[in-house]
Amino acid sequence: MSTVTITPAASVRRPRRHWPVPAGLILLSLIPVIFGALRLSELTSGAAVTPQNARFFASPVPVVTHIVSVTVYSLLGAFQFVPSLRGRRGWHRIAGYVLIPAGLLAALSGLWMSVFYPLPDGYTDVPLRLFFGSAMLVSIVLGILAIRRRDFAGHSAWMTRGYAIAVGAGTQAFVGIAWLLLVGPSDVPTRAVLLGAGWLINMAVAEYVIHRRARRAAGRVRRTVSTPSPAVPR
Repeated sequence: MSTVTITPAASVRRPRRHWPVPAGLILLSLIPVIFGALRLSELTSGAAVTPQNARFFASPVPVVTHIVSVTVYSLLGAFQFVPSLRGRRGWHRIAGYVLIPAGLLAALSGLWMSVFYPLPDGYTDVPLRLFFGSAMLVSIVLGILAIRRRDFAGHSAWMTRGYAIAVGAGTQAFVGIAWLLLVGPSDVPTRAVLLGAGWLINMAVAEYVIHRRARRAAGRVRRTVSTPSPAVPR
């Protein structure tokens, strides 16, 4: 009479909730999205021209392009951080066909505005805008080159960096509000520092996420290598 060995059932892992991350990114993006919508409403409703908005009325195409592309890039890009969606090649590829052009347009239009728009508050923060705008553009291009080489980890890392820069305006708003509440109104040099701080915070978070993904991937590889193959019954 043969005996049957009953092995203990594997512990059932509770499914991890991944939606708080994109929800948080969407909330972070809503601040620049709302201000962008107000700017578009201002341009289309024939609002009064002031020193603060004269450059937009004089040349509306760059700012409209920037607002629309950043809105699409930041909101749609948040869903790329949902593993269940990122694992679906159809969704990820289709979203990428929208996100890559939107990201490139957002970076290029931002650089154009930094160079050619006359700024009423001076040009103190222009070097920061040029640096991070160029970094966003380079990140997206490197992400494209990585996916063409089938380097999925490199593609994910570079696109994460580009997205972090793109949603920097939301973090900058929170940093500016915190400064206003704790210290008071800021002058032009301080606003430039706060602008850079917002981008640096996002870049630090992006690098943490990238390295965490790499550690998880390495752990999965080690577990796969160390797991013995099941014995073949004779």
